[in-house]
Amino acid sequence: MNSEDLPGPEHCGDETPAQSSGSIVPPADAGVPAKLESCWNSIGVYGQRTCEQLTAVVHCRNCAVYSQAAQRLLDSPLPAGYRQEWTSYFAGERRLTSPARVSTVLFRIANEWLALPTSVFQEIAESRAIHSLPHRRNSFLLGLANVRGELLLTISLLDFIRSHEGPARKLNCNRLLVAQSPEGRFLFPVDEVHGVYRFPQQHLHDPPSTLGTADARYTQGVFQWQNHSVGLLDPERLFPALNQSLS
Repeated sequence: MNSEDLPGPEHCGDETPAQSSGSIVPPADAGVPAKLESCWNSIGVYGQRTCEQLTAVVHCRNCAVYSQAAQRLLDSPLPAGYRQEWTSYFAGERRLTSPARVSTVLFRIANEWLALPTSVFQEIAESRAIHSLPHRRNSFLLGLANVRGELLLTISLLDFIRSHEGPARKLNCNRLLVAQSPEGRFLFPVDEVHGVYRFPQQHLHDPPSTLGTADARYTQGVFQWQNHSVGLLDPERLFPALNQSLS
């Protein structure tokens, strides 16, 4: 309830309503008579601030006159048609809000277009040297790369989600995606980055049955983008599994 909606008292301090030119006309559904004097809008904090009571109470809401006016407002009868108006409002047809949109980062590895939620990514880095690790057990672990002074594990993402079958594929490595997860930070070399892409939630469909078991394990769903079928990876499955494979 706004202070302007309160009914006015017959006096405030040493002044009378005759001295006040301020009045308000509240909306029809506010439950307030059409025209009421309001000293707080004329000589109070919402007006000229000339009321002598302000020295003691600082703000009109601390004044007994203001409180009494509020009580009179609560005790006043409802205006004509008030109940019917709100009954019609709540009985009306619900207006559905626009569907939620999914924010992703799209990227390409070889001929595969993939996506991860935007919240996962910290930055897109330029290509740089990747230093291989001796005696590595996993083909998807390409090595370490320096990003802003921090050595990050560099992962061949497509090799990982394909169940690590065979040697790591050759990448052009035009960009490096820096991803953050509760399990740590990782680098994903990719051939191309489209950038941020948002789409309605209902455009995300279940992975097709033709998708391999390994791909489906980490795929949250599939959506269409520029005549490409894009697999949206599930970070809640992907990163714990990745961390477990590296341990």
